[in-house]
Amino acid sequence: MNHLLILARNSLRRRNFNLRPPSRSFSSTISPESNRSSFGIAFDIDGVILLGSSPVGGSPSALRRLYDDSGALKIPFLFLTNGGGLPESKRASEMSHLLGVQVSPLQVIQAHSPFRKLVNRFENELVVAAGKGEPAAVMSNYGFKNVISMDEYASYFDNIDPLAPYKKLMFRQDGHKELRSREDVLSQRVQAAFIVSDPVDWSRDIQVLCDILRTGGLPGKEIGPQPHLYIANDDLDYQTEFPTERLGMGAFRIALESIFNRIHEKPLEYTSFGKPNPFVFKNAEDVLKEIATSPYSSNQGSHHFKTLYMIGDNPKIDIRGARQAGTPWFSILTRTGVFKGKDNHAEFPADLVVDTVEEAVDFILTRESAKQSLLS
Repeated sequence: MNHLLILARNSLRRRNFNLRPPSRSFSSTISPESNRSSFGIAFDIDGVILLGSSPVGGSPSALRRLYDDSGALKIPFLFLTNGGGLPESKRASEMSHLLGVQVSPLQVIQAHSPFRKLVNRFENELVVAAGKGEPAAVMSNYGFKNVISMDEYASYFDNIDPLAPYKKLMFRQDGHKELRSREDVLSQRVQAAFIVSDPVDWSRDIQVLCDILRTGGLPGKEIGPQPHLYIANDDLDYQTEFPTERLGMGAFRIALESIFNRIHEKPLEYTSFGKPNPFVFKNAEDVLKEIATSPYSSNQGSHHFKTLYMIGDNPKIDIRGARQAGTPWFSILTRTGVFKGKDNHAEFPADLVVDTVEEAVDFILTRESAKQSLLS
């Protein structure tokens, strides 16, 4: 057993961490000029950094250790979340306020962030954006020029939601509204529907989406080819401040798919994004490299990462994704969210299990320091 692994294991024993035997080498050549950019960190948010809007697991103090005294980044890191509903700039501002550190929009990768890559395909086409928060504003910021929120879209159709009279809130502004005539909306064919974040009104959204998807994008008309459907993530559940997990977008997708397949002769076709898809982790690696050379970072050395750490609370999402992504990802599982087990997860074991994100960051900094000591 080499000296680096002995030091790492001794450090773990002192902290009562649970280390999974490594299946790959994490040795790294670190110099004073490049040690801070030879590794990077991706944090999940819900259940790791926050529970609802409250910091958890010592996250503010853990993150402060990644900045120098001037406020510049010492360690490239980002938030890699399956959440969403707000533009990245607003989410970064929110995170800065809650955590007491300066977070740039570049450091926020949300489940719907990949939607920006579909702009060239649907830039001027009518698309509907569903979900909590500001789904239409999110899509507009990405460059979609003819996007309408589900709230606004449904409001143009009389009686499309039979339960509307029983609902106190029928139309929520999300900060984005175009000047449209009712006739224009009713006559335009919807080319794609985007589930940007967790839908609020499941009954209405399932009803309207089935109308859109069955009729070729013209609710109330004859059956037609299904428009495209994109779903930001497929999480079945996630952790909030409530003691047990809450149903997520994956649950909504299951409900929508089950109903659609019962009322339509062809099965629902859709594309989902978010963790644990390996391309999400490849994109995160590319963004971390960009962060390492950004004005927010104090690093100005080599930016070839020898190790990337994924800190998450959901074995089926965070840990599974990091394992599938492979080298250079090292997975760390916390007990402050979905996972609360004493031992490692049986099906998707992490490289390391800790109680909190603060312990995870302590392990990372200790481990990387040990590497440097052995090589100096």
